[in-house]
Amino acid sequence: MPVQIMSAQEDIISPSEESLLDPRQARSFGEALTLWFKQAARDLPWRRQRDGYRALVSEAMLQQTQVDRVKEPFERFMTRFPDVLALADGSEEDVLALWQGLGYYRRARLLHAAAQVIRDQHHGVVPQDAATLLTLPGVGRYTAGAIASIVFGERAPIVDGNVARVFARFATRSGRPGDRDFDAWCWTLASSVALNVAEPGVVNEAIMELGATVCRKHDPDCAHCPVREACLARASGETALYPEVRVRATRTTMHHHVLVCIRRTTSVSAPEVLLVQRPEKGLWARMWQPPSLESKKELMSGTVTSRFALRREPLDLQRIEHRTTHRDIIFHVTRPDVARMTEFSEADLLTALGSPVSRWHLADRLDELGLSNPHRRMIDVAVSESTDQS
Repeated sequence: MPVQIMSAQEDIISPSEESLLDPRQARSFGEALTLWFKQAARDLPWRRQRDGYRALVSEAMLQQTQVDRVKEPFERFMTRFPDVLALADGSEEDVLALWQGLGYYRRARLLHAAAQVIRDQHHGVVPQDAATLLTLPGVGRYTAGAIASIVFGERAPIVDGNVARVFARFATRSGRPGDRDFDAWCWTLASSVALNVAEPGVVNEAIMELGATVCRKHDPDCAHCPVREACLARASGETALYPEVRVRATRTTMHHHVLVCIRRTTSVSAPEVLLVQRPEKGLWARMWQPPSLESKKELMSGTVTSRFALRREPLDLQRIEHRTTHRDIIFHVTRPDVARMTEFSEADLLTALGSPVSRWHLADRLDELGLSNPHRRMIDVAVSESTDQS
């Protein structure tokens, strides 16, 4: 059964579009969510043990990534880096390798940098207040508020996509996430709630949980919402209208022509793959990948052959379509058409590509390096094919 808000509905009056909750309404709102959350909260790894470091790692991983995709990487990460000093002292390459599967690798670098700042400037102790947390690399207003309130009990507000959706529907507030006025309204309402409830951290997490599991973007489960009776969107039957759809940025299409080079030597049992390191900035910065050519248009086969400095056209392996936040990337995956690489000139290839940092790496030890998901998949395919042909 859904949790009722106090004993009388007048204790939390449905807000108008322009009004915010007064202190009494905010307390009632928080009490209903607190009771519901303690019954309905999902069992998540970062909730089983509360501390600033675990919260910092989980919040970094959860940015733009679904909860189910974070559970296993979080536990793997905590095993390798059990505390902030272990992370600060670890190498960026190790951090990126453990981040595989989560995407948005800039988050991993910023998390690593934040750990180093905590080590060097805060005696290895994660700050407890939102203002200080905001000074850490990669920590924005939401993350600072989440850690400060949920772990340390500070009356700090938080607003993410789930919170904004709950608020917009509750008050039928016009606007869309990213709009200045709408965002300011959400933060003001979140501040009012945090300042007036008994347990701000619990209520903040409850609002996020409500948005993730009940007040979903599509097909909200209004019948099981603890604040349903006071929700204006539920009363009007127009939950789908709130918040308004965010305007998407114009997407661009890129073509990546990839050459997966596999070799087998008598000194090692597993095959090796040739990898190059990406540039210092941009997509997948400093991560590893097979040699690649990138262009806005698909290249002709003869152009690919000459620009890879190959003696004959490479053989097609597969085509992979991959979406990032602002790009559609089409990978044209090939391999050299040579027997055991005898006609392959690694030096010519690397010179043609501008002499990037390169290495041959055991294909069964790719977990040691930071590779994107599509690059890892295409290497697995190439290795499997080379094994079948050997």
